[in-house]
Amino acid sequence: MAVHSDAGAAATPSNTLPLAGITVVSIEQAVAAPFATRQLADLGARVIKIERPDAGDFARRYDETVHGQSSYFVWLNRSKESVTLDLKAAEGRDILERLLATADVFVQNLAPGAAARMHLDADSLRQRHPALIPCDISGYGNTGPWSDRKAYDMLVQGETGLISLTGPADCPSKTGVSIADIAAGMYAYSGILSALYTRATTGTVRAVEVALFEALGEWMGSPAYYTEYGENQPERVGAAHATIVPYGPFPTADGEVLLAVQNDREWVSLCTKVLGDPDLATDERFHSNSTRVERRAECNEVIAQRTRLLSTAELLAQLDAAAIANGRLGSVSDFLDHPRSRAGTAGGRSTPRRRRPRTAAARHPERDRTALRPRPGARRPHGRRPDRTWLFARRDHRTAHRLHGLTDPSRRPFPLPPSYRPDKVTHARSLAPPEARGARRARIPR
Repeated sequence: MAVHSDAGAAATPSNTLPLAGITVVSIEQAVAAPFATRQLADLGARVIKIERPDAGDFARRYDETVHGQSSYFVWLNRSKESVTLDLKAAEGRDILERLLATADVFVQNLAPGAAARMHLDADSLRQRHPALIPCDISGYGNTGPWSDRKAYDMLVQGETGLISLTGPADCPSKTGVSIADIAAGMYAYSGILSALYTRATTGTVRAVEVALFEALGEWMGSPAYYTEYGENQPERVGAAHATIVPYGPFPTADGEVLLAVQNDREWVSLCTKVLGDPDLATDERFHSNSTRVERRAECNEVIAQRTRLLSTAELLAQLDAAAIANGRLGSVSDFLDHPRSRAGTAGGRSTPRRRRPRTAAARHPERDRTALRPRPGARRPHGRRPDRTWLFARRDHRTAHRLHGLTDPSRRPFPLPPSYRPDKVTHARSLAPPEARGARRARIPR
């Protein structure tokens, strides 16, 4: 067994965050479960991540772009502690049981049937740890059709029909981020918060179960209704909108601009103030959104004939003056340099931002192996070489501060902004059962 912790976490007073005093134990890998528990960690919960002894969470090896570490792993696992346990061995299972005995929440996204075989399913845990809130994240649910099938993000996007809606007409595409995993992780997160509140207010302990298929299926609600009650499913139209026109990219003299018209009042404003053609607003071909959708190509070409005459800056200025929502068709680098990203926070959440220009070494971290060295003075686990599991935990907060431009590496990564008011939310220490309240343990209980 190896125990790893975020060295910067202790610098932030635990009682200033709403989930201070809550302990989460998670057997997690990939995206869905780590994304859920990271939200809990950001709100002050102590999250103990259980990893397998051979290689740990396989998301560690998705890439090596962040100073030799996986971009996925850095994104999903800040502010957590990591424990390597062999759950096939009696000693490993005993340590896990001692962790669960003092925990408030247990999260797992093991392969189908694995939790039940290890007696870590909700029914088994209820008998041994009645105050523990279990959260199971699976592909297709723990019971019923397909419950025994593995599920990854792309597969669920395909099974729910999302791929059939995404991309250009001649190329069905999956989304560029793990949307099924993120959906499941957010539903697990909100379910856990609800379960904590229910336990604190009624004493009732409820299990949380989330399936990737059901989570993304909820997000497919609009196209599902459109298909069920219409003649066909929505068209696949690339960056445009299947049921709203104009909505998407339009050419300029030196690039492209995104614009979105949501109602007839905005259509009139676009025609009058940007296109310079008030009569177009009442043209029978385009006077309503339904008629514009029917004549999508014609309507878009009429608009493009005008936008091609303007530079990107000129069109954006005219759209702003007409109160038409607009944006640029940016890249990931543009996102990192975006004014909102540079501001650092959005609604209490940290936004990635670039601190300095990317160098050749930053683009190719394998050329600079100093990124894999432990910080000066760090202790090596007794009898072990400093593997990446240990190094990540020791360097996590420093890497995070380098990436996000924070200046004090002794602080907890991604602190909430000064405007955050913990007195305006339920203090999470009250969410713990009375017998479990008090100082959090720093070590595995004996």
